[in-house]
Amino acid sequence: MIKKIHVHYTLRGCPDDKREAAERSRAFHASRCPVAKSIEKAIEISTDLAFE
Repeated sequence: MIKKIHVHYTLRGCPDDKREAAERSRAFHASRCPVAKSIEKAIEISTDLAFE
């Protein structure tokens, strides 16, 4: 049984002035993703974002 899902994003070549927008997008993506919405009551979803 799956209890947790962790999604790791790696963003390459993101300009410094766009990083804050990328962080905001990552912070709310699960609340707008149809798949995440359908499983959120049964499976914990977490994310992180790294810049390269």
